Amino acid sequence: MIVVENVSKSFGGKKLFEDVNTSFGPGKRFGLTGPNGAGKSTFMKILIGDLDPDSGRVLRPKRLGILRQDHSLFDHMRVIDVVIAGNPRLWQAMQRKEELLLKSEHNDDEGMELGELECVVAEEDGYAAESDAAVLLDGLGIVQSSHERPLSELKGGFKLRVLLAQALFGRPQALLLDEPTNHLDLESIEWLEDFLLSYDGVLVVISHDRHFLNSVCTHISDIDYETIIQYTGNYDDMVRAKAQVRGQVESGNAKKMEKIKQLQDFIQRFAAGTRSTQAASRKKELDRLRPDEIKRSNIQRPFIKFEFDKPGGRDVLEVHKLACGHNGERLFGGLHLSVSRGDKVAIIGRNGVGKTTLIETLLGTTPPIAGNIKWGHEVDTGYFPQEHEGVIPPGHKIFDWMFEQKPIAGKEGVRSVLGRMLFSGEDGDKPTATLSGGERVRALLSRLMLLRHNTLLLDEPTNHMDLEAISSLRDGIQSFPGTCIFVTHDRDLIETVANKIVAVEEGKIDVYPGGWSEYRRAKQKA
Repeated sequence: MIVVENVSKSFGGKKLFEDVNTSFGPGKRFGLTGPNGAGKSTFMKILIGDLDPDSGRVLRPKRLGILRQDHSLFDHMRVIDVVIAGNPRLWQAMQRKEELLLKSEHNDDEGMELGELECVVAEEDGYAAESDAAVLLDGLGIVQSSHERPLSELKGGFKLRVLLAQALFGRPQALLLDEPTNHLDLESIEWLEDFLLSYDGVLVVISHDRHFLNSVCTHISDIDYETIIQYTGNYDDMVRAKAQVRGQVESGNAKKMEKIKQLQDFIQRFAAGTRSTQAASRKKELDRLRPDEIKRSNIQRPFIKFEFDKPGGRDVLEVHKLACGHNGERLFGGLHLSVSRGDKVAIIGRNGVGKTTLIETLLGTTPPIAGNIKWGHEVDTGYFPQEHEGVIPPGHKIFDWMFEQKPIAGKEGVRSVLGRMLFSGEDGDKPTATLSGGERVRALLSRLMLLRHNTLLLDEPTNHMDLEAISSLRDGIQSFPGTCIFVTHDRDLIETVANKIVAVEEGKIDVYPGGWSEYRRAKQKA
């Protein structure tokens, strides 16, 4: 069990949470939620022990399994060594022992140190470490031929399995995972869900994947109102319960305010008259009757609404026998696709199979290997790239950069769009060089809203977005009267928005009508 007692933490004068008291019990799976900047990763670091709270303490089991957000820390190491490093005490002892054994001679202190290191290795079952790690890797589907390779040579989904093996090495009593689904394809996410459902220790996980949280979690610990509130159930259960509790408090406060007004009117009318005794009684009642304080929520939800000036023709895109690749190397071929005005087309597939290449080929930035692409009459395309670090140039303020995109919109028009995307007031004057990943995403979506294209091509738009922003994006695409073609691993977005799915696999590509559920049924029948 992990127990949190009176924990508080602030950063830069901003209070993240105060006097938090909560616990995470074995056999339960907790989702740690809250908008970007609420303090999820900070709280996770406090649970792990990487960061000290301003006050309070955390009681944690001896053995923790940790999956950090930075998955590239171990790229240079052998896969088998990455797993063993999951037991820091053993790994450090083995490394130091190897360093000392390389010396031809040892002084007395080094001889004593070697003896102490041997004891640590024995205590931590170090002599069976490689075989134990290999068994764990085999069970997670990492074949033995990969055990000696550098981690960097494995694909994203299999790299995650190695890092999970690291987290599980040494039989941890608690598993703490920060954004485990980041950059994973749908197949790997489903594998992870199945794996976590069978884990019987304490699980605490941060994720912006709503479908993942709904599938895995038995409880949600939500960071909001400067505290952490624990809810029973999955993410959707938490949203409903949270709205209900806040609604009850607001309703109760409204009734109290009405009663307070009545008491104040009575006191004002009769304080000095014959009913002064009754007025004094009412004053005592008034002193007792105060509305419950509702701390301000840190949730800020952008308002995403895509519109266009000209609708274009009914037939938006026709693709015939399309083959895609790079430098003449074919990734897949044989795509036949018809897209009509209003269609919402999801492109799915494992990492590296060519989804971005397909988008770039449709846009004309990458030439096709074979086949034809025909865009319809007056189709106006807007593009959101997956890699967008250099898309917004430095040396500008957000407002100035946006105004340059469409001066005819006027300053008020630009500020209106930025305000809907949470860049109101001083935030609109932020230097573009200082934007976080989430802010860059919101700025690029702001540009698409401002330019009013009738056809949108979005490549992994939900990366770096919190759950509130993803919900707003889903609503924006759903209500968009134009056409949207989007690459995503977000199953909730696919299920609620798509009416057509393009599935890219190794060497082939297929088109399926309907959303995620229809696609899964079709694949099961195949």
